Amino acid sequence: MASSTANWVSAPLDLGDRDLKAIVRLVYEKSGITLHDDKRALITARLQKRVKQGGFGGFTDYLKHVEADASGDELTTLLDAIATNHTAFFRESQHFDFLRDVVLPPLAARGNGAVILGWSAACSTGEEPYNIAMACFDRLGDEAGRRVRLLASDMSTKALKAARSGVYRAERVEEVPIEVLRRHFQKGLGAQDGTVRVSPQVRQIVEFRQINLLDVPPGPPFDFIFCRNVMIYFDAVVQQRVVQALERRLTPGGYLFISHSESLNRTTHGLTWIAPAVYRRGQ
Repeated sequence: MASSTANWVSAPLDLGDRDLKAIVRLVYEKSGITLHDDKRALITARLQKRVKQGGFGGFTDYLKHVEADASGDELTTLLDAIATNHTAFFRESQHFDFLRDVVLPPLAARGNGAVILGWSAACSTGEEPYNIAMACFDRLGDEAGRRVRLLASDMSTKALKAARSGVYRAERVEEVPIEVLRRHFQKGLGAQDGTVRVSPQVRQIVEFRQINLLDVPPGPPFDFIFCRNVMIYFDAVVQQRVVQALERRLTPGGYLFISHSESLNRTTHGLTWIAPAVYRRGQ
């Protein structure tokens, strides 16, 4: 009997066409992410655990619960499960070199110790904003701690929780240069053996916040914005909406970094191409 119960628990749930279309529509409306019908297996795999643990009779009952949850917590859980949070330290490392060598020097030269503001939009588990912070310290030294403020945002609360901790398995930093590890990471000891943690000085200049790129809040303009490897999940309509929102949040002369696998060719904007996957707002 125990064996048959275990088999029932592990058996995949059936995701019917109606529920599949409802989930695809909900995810698109709330996050801008386009899921195609061929993602049935992926959606089933990522959501069935929550459906079973919640004691729902199936995806139909689960969707009713999501829609009835006025707090929005269950919707966040659903989007957390669907979102792809793949990232790595020094991913497309040319961008961090460009930031350090081209973007930061004139910003640092501004008078009166003006604050330098940057934003890592769709920061996932934190590798990107911490890389940005490291580039700032490498260029500005201790002055970065006084002058640089970085916003790091993501839609996924699960990813943000991991990002805030700044703790990573040692294998996640195997490709990080040894001198970078020495400067910007702490090795875990005792119960934390096999992990590393981003140094306190790097973590202190990064603020993590949940932000949906479909609803970018107002605020002060940024000197540079990284929004990489997220627009590949958007259709042309959502890309246009997101690019316009990001452009509005740039200072005159501010920089937008996108992924090398992405393009702004399908969007209307006032940005100028500066370098591969780097654009600048006019002065």
